[in-house]
Amino acid sequence: MKRKTWQSRAAAGAFLAFLLYPATGHAIQLSGYPLMTAPVNLNNRASLQRGARTFVNYCMGCHTLQYVRWSRIGRDLRLNKRALRELMFLQTKPTQMMLNAMPAQEANRWFGAAPPDLSVMVDQKGVNWVYTYLQSFYLDPTRPTGVNNAAFYRVAMPDPFWQVQGLQKIVYRKVSENGGTINRFVRFDQVTPGTRSPVAFRSMVGNLTNFLYYVGHPDELKRIHLGIWVIAFLVVFTIFAYVLKREYWKDVHRKHPHEK
Repeated sequence: MKRKTWQSRAAAGAFLAFLLYPATGHAIQLSGYPLMTAPVNLNNRASLQRGARTFVNYCMGCHTLQYVRWSRIGRDLRLNKRALRELMFLQTKPTQMMLNAMPAQEANRWFGAAPPDLSVMVDQKGVNWVYTYLQSFYLDPTRPTGVNNAAFYRVAMPDPFWQVQGLQKIVYRKVSENGGTINRFVRFDQVTPGTRSPVAFRSMVGNLTNFLYYVGHPDELKRIHLGIWVIAFLVVFTIFAYVLKREYWKDVHRKHPHEK
C-alpha cells in the first residue's frame, strides 16, 4: 500500500483537467442538487477498515484527524499490530494523533485556506452531504485546480479521486424560478474513465464516509455493543421474572383457590 503525495495528485489533477476540457467557460452555481444517502453502518468493520485505508491514502496528505489516536483506530477497528503499522506509514508511535506534516502557512498560500481537520466534518455537514460531495467534482476551467463541486460551489480543494472516478463534466439547464433564472442540475457526463467502475467507486466513497462518521462518533461502537448486552440481559431477566411470578402465584392460588 503506497501513499500518493498531495502535491503530485493536486498538480496532476489540475493539469490533466485543463488539458481535457475547453479553456473557456464560467463557474456554474447550481440549484436543486440532490443529496445521496450514505451507506453508514458502524457494525461493518470491514467497511470501516477499508475506509481508514482510503483516508490515509487519499486524504491524509492534506487533512488531519486531530482528535483521534492511531491506537484508538487499531483497537476499535480490530487491527493487529502489523496492519496498524502499515496504516500508519511514517508515524512512529500508535499513541500519536492522526496528523500530517503540511505547514498551515504554505497550505494557505497554495489553496487559499488551510485544509480543515475532518474529525467532526460529518457532524458539521451531515453524512449524506459528505458522501455526495466526494462524488460530485466536475471539470471547471475557471477554477485554479481545474475542478469545481456541485455540492460545494467554488471549492478550493482539488479532486482527490480524479484517477479513480475519472473526469466528468456537468450538464445543467436554465429554468425560471421566483422571478429569476437558475441553473438546475441534470446529470454528469463522463469525460475520461476511472480506474474503478462507478459501482466500485461508490463503494469506496461509502467506506470512507462510514469511517469519517465513526471518527466523529468513536463511542458509538461501544454503545452499540453495550446496548446489545443490555437488551440481552433484560430479555433473560424478564424470562426469570415471569417464571418467578408464576411460582409465587401458584402458592397464592393454592391458599385461596376461589380468589382471582
